[in-house]
Amino acid sequence: MTQLAATPIIQDALIDLLVVLLAAKLGDELFKRLGLPTLIGEILAGVVVGSSVLGFVEPTDTLAVFSELGAVFLLFWVGLETRIGDLRQVGRAATLVGVLGVVLPFAGGAGIGIASGEATAVVVFTGAALIATSVGITSAVLSDVGLVATAAGRTILGAAVVDDILAMLILGVAVGLAGEAGADYASLALSAALAIAFVAFFALGGTRVMQRRPGVLKAPRFSESPLLPAVLLCLALAAIAAQIGLAAIIGAFLAGMMVAETKEQHPIEEEVAPLYAFFAPFFFAFIGLQLDLSAYSSLETLGLLAATTAVAVVTKFVGAWLGARSLGSREATIVGVGMIPRGEVGIVIAGIALAEGAVSEQFFAVIVGMSVLTTLLAPPVLRAVARPQS
Repeated sequence: MTQLAATPIIQDALIDLLVVLLAAKLGDELFKRLGLPTLIGEILAGVVVGSSVLGFVEPTDTLAVFSELGAVFLLFWVGLETRIGDLRQVGRAATLVGVLGVVLPFAGGAGIGIASGEATAVVVFTGAALIATSVGITSAVLSDVGLVATAAGRTILGAAVVDDILAMLILGVAVGLAGEAGADYASLALSAALAIAFVAFFALGGTRVMQRRPGVLKAPRFSESPLLPAVLLCLALAAIAAQIGLAAIIGAFLAGMMVAETKEQHPIEEEVAPLYAFFAPFFFAFIGLQLDLSAYSSLETLGLLAATTAVAVVTKFVGAWLGARSLGSREATIVGVGMIPRGEVGIVIAGIALAEGAVSEQFFAVIVGMSVLTTLLAPPVLRAVARPQS
């Protein structure tokens, strides 16, 4: 045991973990004080300690494992905030916002990929990256301005449920295509069917089981709290998703949705919070470590970033605004702006696309840049449009 602890590989790994976590939390602290989204601070911290700036840390297998766990627990956490019943409460407007806020951005993103002459998998990844809304960021802003309980607030949160589910489906298709060279429409249909079956089985059947047996997480005698069974469920569904060719985070997201149905009986979010707080920073910092700032030195990349960001903002706003028209012009505008930030979900998709070897460094830089820009843009605009009218 002493010899293992003294191994240079172990020492290097511990130092890397220390540097990355410390840098990420310093970035978190700085951005909290500035009133900006903390995930951006964690990404920039990774850039600073990475090869693009200080060169303290290189992306290693150990950091990659912690990053993957960070993505898994991040999407598990998002799933905990997502309940099937939310759709029934907010009704038709939220469903329309969610669907139109997916169709238009996906078409815009796919159009960019097609115009760039990319392969089918890249086209689907591009569309998927433009779909999802960062529920965490929007929820924080809505809470700050006191709009969570309003019709616009409930519509945004309900529509985000639709966004997240459809994003997970399309991400599953993209991952399936990335694993098959020369994928055609038949493989696209097969990947889509597999993704739909997996999501439907656990999102509908799994949540129904949890609704009927909310005490199931406390049933095992080996656990004194629901945390361990919940984490086992998260890892199990993540592993199953990975085994059948989907992204592991899809399983983690579905596990979170299932566990969310037991929250009335268990303060499960309080118990999961430390896992989320510890692992998620590694994911965001690892994104920064992988980001090569020299990619933005190209006018072609900057042009593609500007075009992608513009398409991301316009298509999401228009789709969400059209879906929320029945709420009135002001509320529809609030909903449209509130759906803009891509945040962590867009970054997760970019990271998966790069890990699958399906996209170039340029694509990765563009999607991460788009996610960062939309995340920074939305909060101040949302605060402005949500300000009470005099």
